[in-house]
Amino acid sequence: MEHGGKTVYGAAVGILMLETQFPRIHGDMGNALSWDFPVHYRVVRGATPDLVVRHDPTALVDLFIEAGRDLVAMGCDGITTNCGFLALILDQVKQALGVPVATSSLMQVPMAQALLPQGKRVGVLTISKQTLTPAHLVAAGAPGDTPVGGTDGLGCFSRDILGDALQIDFEACRLDMIDGARALQAETPDLGAIVLECTYRGPYARDIRRATGLPVFSIHSFVTWFQAGLMPRRFDVELDDPRW
Repeated sequence: MEHGGKTVYGAAVGILMLETQFPRIHGDMGNALSWDFPVHYRVVRGATPDLVVRHDPTALVDLFIEAGRDLVAMGCDGITTNCGFLALILDQVKQALGVPVATSSLMQVPMAQALLPQGKRVGVLTISKQTLTPAHLVAAGAPGDTPVGGTDGLGCFSRDILGDALQIDFEACRLDMIDGARALQAETPDLGAIVLECTYRGPYARDIRRATGLPVFSIHSFVTWFQAGLMPRRFDVELDDPRW
């Protein structure tokens, strides 16, 4: 017998989106074609990239909780967001919503660290090195002294995303990603892997991997893992199959 209780079925992950106008290319979290599974979206009105990244996102926590509750009521079994800086509201949101919450790509840092041999460290590439603090890292379960590199000051990426530009040169952004990653690698001789804080960096993970030779973890890898737990893959096997 089937059980109800939801409005919409078949989409386990709900994504809380900042309020933006800039274009979102394939691979961006906000482009629904980036996912191999259905997702729900809700825009958190008033939560702009500038407010979340350059100011205190905890001041907006009630807005995220309200939008998250709407997603849970719609039928989501887990919630994520599209900004790594929202690690600061993780505890409040998950307690309020009562479902698993993956607020930040930074939550991958301890997982990636566990994969590396002794003597290697995970580093973070962020949209704003100036405002990503040890508090953000610790809130995500990462060491406060995790090496951090940024794209702020390099070119167009940080400027146009945080400025919510209507038009963006994404080829120039790609070069910013590569330059930022290479600088982080040069500054961190024991760097063994990179976690991309910014959820807009998914399309560039492969470019960064090729440029640095290091494993790269993005919000796309994180939410794909999250989905695998919320809705495990079904394997059709006969009960008398010898593999049992």
